[in-house]
Amino acid sequence: MTMPHPDLVAVLGCLLAVLVLASAVGYVLQRRLSPDGSNAVVENLNDRIRAWWIMVVLMGLALIGGKTGVTLLFAFCSFAALREFITLTNTRRADHWALAAGFFIMLPVQYYLIWIEWYGLYSIFIPVYAFLLMPIIAAARGDTEHFLVRIAEVQWALMICVFCTSHVPALLSLDIPGYEGRNVLLIAFLVIVVQMSDVLQYVWGKLLGRTKIAPRLSPSKTVEGFVGGALSATAVGAGLSWMTPFTPLQAAFLALVIVVMGFFGGLVMSAIKRDRGIKDWGHLIAGHGGFLDRLDSVVFSAPIFFHLVRYGWSTT
Repeated sequence: MTMPHPDLVAVLGCLLAVLVLASAVGYVLQRRLSPDGSNAVVENLNDRIRAWWIMVVLMGLALIGGKTGVTLLFAFCSFAALREFITLTNTRRADHWALAAGFFIMLPVQYYLIWIEWYGLYSIFIPVYAFLLMPIIAAARGDTEHFLVRIAEVQWALMICVFCTSHVPALLSLDIPGYEGRNVLLIAFLVIVVQMSDVLQYVWGKLLGRTKIAPRLSPSKTVEGFVGGALSATAVGAGLSWMTPFTPLQAAFLALVIVVMGFFGGLVMSAIKRDRGIKDWGHLIAGHGGFLDRLDSVVFSAPIFFHLVRYGWSTT
């Protein structure tokens, strides 16, 4: 087994140290401010910390496992997210074959293409071939009721849950001169910036939040929280430039792009949830809802980050 890169070990060590500190702070706050579980903010914080432990451990094991581990992890995340999304769509019996193709053909093929690094095909497989094949399969069953709505929902589910998400492990396929063997750190950079942005927007929103951005979509999102969180996460990205092929200024720019795309991704996914009358996509992760509740920021930022790196630094 190939030993993980020392920089990756350092990053994971720092994350574990931060989690240990966060757990200690959460324990103290629990004992002092919410011994009976009545303080919603403290309880939410501790739920988030417990969920972060699970996510960091799983992500760490995947990153240490290299390309195979990361690809399998995100393939599983895509499967779970697609399942959550499909349960809220207007599918009918006639769509079952199309759905089966999505879950058991298109999803595995997309990740197989990622694994063998066939960029020319995985970049168009879902938005071209899958999008054309899905309505053909559904139309062959002869059910035309709400046909366009049904197909559009399934296509959007594939785009979000599979195509966009698969661009995270696709980062491992990039050939960046002088950065050989360290691509796994690009994934760590993306995930850390996304998660820190979510946390910092939450903190700034609680401290200074007054002006709501889209109260009908996400009442907790405020201008002050977004600006404070975005600037703070951008600074974090600049500070993490040592683990990337970017200069601090370049890392700050990419972090800002990640933050902005992640924010708008969260708004879009919130709009879908409000349309369906739900608060969370699922209840698998305590304090964080379902897989899609954790991936909503990643899925919008991952393809943009991938292509910025590919065309700015990669020779692939």
